[in-house]
Parts: sequence; C-alpha cells; structure tokens
Amino acid sequence: MVVQVLFAAKEERWDQYEAPLTRALREAGVEATIGTDIAAQDVEYIVYAPNSSVQDFSIFPKLKAVLNLWAGVETVAPNKTLKVPLARMVDHGLTQGMIEWVTGHVLRHHLGMDTHIFNPDRLWEAKAPPLAEQRRVCILGLGALGSACAQTLAGLGFDVSGWSRNAKDIDGVTCHHGDAGLKNALSDAEIVVLLLPDTRATTNVVNATSLQWLAKGAVIINPGRGPLIDDDALLSALNSGQIGHATLDVFRIEPLPQDHPYWAHPNVTVTPHIASETRTWTASQCVAENIRRSEIGEPLLHLVDRSVGY
Repeated sequence: MVVQVLFAAKEERWDQYEAPLTRALREAGVEATIGTDIAAQDVEYIVYAPNSSVQDFSIFPKLKAVLNLWAGVETVAPNKTLKVPLARMVDHGLTQGMIEWVTGHVLRHHLGMDTHIFNPDRLWEAKAPPLAEQRRVCILGLGALGSACAQTLAGLGFDVSGWSRNAKDIDGVTCHHGDAGLKNALSDAEIVVLLLPDTRATTNVVNATSLQWLAKGAVIINPGRGPLIDDDALLSALNSGQIGHATLDVFRIEPLPQDHPYWAHPNVTVTPHIASETRTWTASQCVAENIRRSEIGEPLLHLVDRSVGY
C-alpha cells in the first residue's frame, strides 16, 4: 500500500524538503507518494509547518497524524479541527544547533568577551573571569533542547540548575520543578537561559518578581519563545542594573519592529531568530520514522500533549 503524504508549508520549503523527504521515506522502507497537491480525500499524513495555508484539518477524512516541522506547536496544538496525533519536531540537527548557540552565548557572557570585542577606549584591564564552576547558570525548560543544553554546560563545569513543570533527573544538573521550585532554580543565578514552550502557564515567567530573584547584574539569554519575557519588566531591570545584559533571539512580534527599545538599548543583543534551525535531512529522517512507526502500529515519537500545549 502506498501512503499519501501531504507537504503543507511555504512553497520554498518544498524545494528544500522534496529530495531529503523522498530519500528518508525510501530508506525507512515506506512506500509513499508525497507532494503539495495530494487530494484532501486521500491524505493520510501531513508534514506540517504552522504557517501553512492548511488550517482546517477536518477536510482530510483519512488523516492519521500531523508531523510538525517546528519544535514549537503553540499555534497548531489548540486547533479544534485537529483530531489526530500531533508530533513535534525533535531532531539531532535542531538540538545540536541549539546546544552550540546557547553554549556560545553562555561562554561569551561568562568570559566577559564583549568587554574586549567592544573596547573603543583601548582600556587595558587584566581581570580574569571566574572558573565555570563558580558561575551559576539556570536553564528554564528541561525538554529535549533544555536538557541537552544543561548537560553540555554541566560538562563544561558550570554550576547548572534547571526548572521544569514536572520533576526531571539529569546528571550534573540540580533539577527543580513546579511552582514551588521556580524561585529555588532562579535564586542567585548569574546566567539564565530560557527554553520553555509558549503556553498560558509560561507567559511572562520572567517578570518583575522573578527578575529580582537573580544575582545582581545577571544575564538573560532567550532562544525559546518571546512571550516568556515581560518586556517592560526586563527593560526596567536592565535600566536599574539588576540585569546586566539580555541576549534575545525571539520576540512577541517578528521581525522585531525598528522602533522597539531593545534595538537601541546598550545592554541588549538582538539576534534574528537564528538560535537553531530545523535541518532538512535530519528532520526528514524524523518524519519518515514516525510514518514508518504509524504504519506498523508502533507509537509515534515526540507526541504533543494537547492538554498542556507541548
């Protein structure tokens, strides 16, 4: 039986994915027809980007699963027309890219590299940074990406704590969970990395109150989701010196408007949502594996819990 797979994303993405998806399905032993114009009544799987024009899933009577190309599912999980399993993207390329971006910026701030990179007054200040073991780093969000980043930083010797909704156990990381654990995780942290999903429970988790729990002059690094931060509270904390710097990759509105205060603030680094990209080949392998599993009756990987939104 040939399975029918609809690719639903921006047109230019099909040009990038057609060859790797076709190859990955073949190598997974899945005989499939995949394209952007599969008739709705025949579609069994949808390889999906949330910015696709496909928003009504009720028109696909044979649909078995939706396989998201993004790690984030906050815009598709609430869709009431979606009645089949939804899998989010968790792949090696996405994870490795995030590890590298987060580690690079943590080390940048830990070592104080900006002081030497941006030194127009040619100051000679021979002050060595502390060792990693003397630096408290907190990771908010211990899913696939957060856990991988936490383990990497712990492997470099950092004093790493982490926080998640449910209890986690990660070697080398002091794990906290639940409402009661958030303050313990953040208390006296000097570098905070945000890798939580965007849900009602995580909106503005970084706010006027939680920012005061951090060490004076702490750094915020956000490659996760824009709504995790109360922007006004962060700007106020930057202006007061409670927060020393913020490196931000994601925002409530993207591209970040030209008149947004983050652009002009001397202690904010803006990067254009580049912390990690889904790599077509590794993502295609993940999609193909889930279709293979579904076709032989095995549980899908990385299923979304629709009740919590990730």
